[in-house]
Amino acid sequence: MNRKQLAILLVLVIVLGGAGLLLRKKQAASWEGSNPSVGQKLLGNFPVNDITRINIKQGTNELNLVKQDDLWRVGERSGYPANYSEISDFLIKARDLRIVQSEKLGPSQWPRLALIAGQGTNAALEVNFLGQNDKSIKTLLLGKMHTKKSNRQSPYGDMGGGDWPDGRFVRVGADSDNVVLISETFANIEPRPDLWLDRDFFKVEKVRSVAIAFPAVTNSWTLTRDTATAEWKLADAKPGEQLDSARTVGVSNPLSALSFADVAVSASLEMFGLDKPIVAKLETFDNFTYTVKVGRKTNDNYPLTYTVTAQFPKERTPGKDEKPEDKARLDKEFQETQKKLEEKLAQEKTGEKWIYLVSTWTLDPLLKERSQLFVEKKEEPKKDDKPVSTGPATPEGESTNTPLAEADAA
Repeated sequence: MNRKQLAILLVLVIVLGGAGLLLRKKQAASWEGSNPSVGQKLLGNFPVNDITRINIKQGTNELNLVKQDDLWRVGERSGYPANYSEISDFLIKARDLRIVQSEKLGPSQWPRLALIAGQGTNAALEVNFLGQNDKSIKTLLLGKMHTKKSNRQSPYGDMGGGDWPDGRFVRVGADSDNVVLISETFANIEPRPDLWLDRDFFKVEKVRSVAIAFPAVTNSWTLTRDTATAEWKLADAKPGEQLDSARTVGVSNPLSALSFADVAVSASLEMFGLDKPIVAKLETFDNFTYTVKVGRKTNDNYPLTYTVTAQFPKERTPGKDEKPEDKARLDKEFQETQKKLEEKLAQEKTGEKWIYLVSTWTLDPLLKERSQLFVEKKEEPKKDDKPVSTGPATPEGESTNTPLAEADAA
């Protein structure tokens, strides 16, 4: 490459770089405008630690997240624990919100940006942050999403990249005529109680025995095993009952990754069929006992309640040939394990007083009736049965495909 070519290349790089910088400044200007408030914090000095209630509503839907005894709870779910990380993340984002663009717009302009307080098709999502004695600290009205044209080429050819949300129009306070654009979309902020529940649930591990008691006693069964990897044995097996390992696979780790869709509110046991439930009793090698009651299936969920107990050994039984130098280490490991188990028990007992709605596909593998656990019996032909005749025998090599017309003529 000669000097002239190199010079031309450098000029092109400078030109392209300058054009790119101008484009970025132009895009930034389209966001920022000329308002002196751009870049400032939207909520000013927002006292995150003073918030004791978050009220979220849109139209006729309303949600209250309430802080009680340093624990966030969902008011519309009888005080069930809320997801702390979701609330904490929301509060921190609200505290750090900065103004991207700001403009004074009268009430006639609010409908097109979905920034009207109250009900209706253009109602804003209202978020009221309250403190001690339910005193309002800040009110945020979240309106229409701000979208931006995607510069990426769509993998679907001529469908185009489309628009994607990169911010949201808001007002601070219902009486404010200052419409602000922020770079957060808050797409996951909705007045839906089920979205804010703490999803920590009880977890059954290292199962030693499973007993399922149906209202119809003949459907009930109990399986046990000697170790966590051993095959299941059917208690009180009757002649001809042979377990099918493919059908008992759902029992091997039942409820080890259990979750729930929602929590019932102020409901009676009878309403969910929990007055005459299917009862599952599960015992583990860690000495936990879970009693799970399952009610009547509704839509895609089972209503469920549970209780948990545990009996932990106070001391470790030393091994037969245990060396003195190993005792201190093994004792320490034992104490650490017991502490974790005690914490697990305490955490799981806090959820005993609610009725949960759990997906049917999660529980169906466990709730098999007794007859569904066994190898299918194949019916053997009876001795009197004779093979069905297929017509007269034909010499080898001759076809039996007689034309229909010939057969009729015959």
